Amino acid sequence: EVQLVESGGGLVQAGGSLRLSCAASGFTLDEYSIGWFRQAPGKEREGVSCISSSDGYTNYADSVKGRFTISSDNAKNTVYLQINSLKPEDTGVYYCAASRGTLRYSNYWGSFYNYEYWGQGTQVAVSS
Repeated sequence: EVQLVESGGGLVQAGGSLRLSCAASGFTLDEYSIGWFRQAPGKEREGVSCISSSDGYTNYADSVKGRFTISSDNAKNTVYLQINSLKPEDTGVYYCAASRGTLRYSNYWGSFYNYEYWGQGTQVAVSS
């Protein structure tokens, strides 16, 4: 059974940091890429970053470049999203999702149509 479990969210002040984790089971990170998405209240879900461990491909939304870093630990089958210099606009529910194969050649890695499996999300709240 495929399962994705996010953790690491919380309430932080602007300028702070968080590290989100996405623990995967039922498949390996060599087989699937992982994307991180977020959804703010009243807004559409947006892709913030992705990683394809099979070929080292990573990508980021322009709004998070320089502040977010995605990484993976294949031995733990876990993907991390390090978030620094948090802003109030980073508030939302953060989801990880799995897409079979590499995302390197997809038209748009941030489209949720690329992803077959989703976690339940972890809440991030940033106070100003």
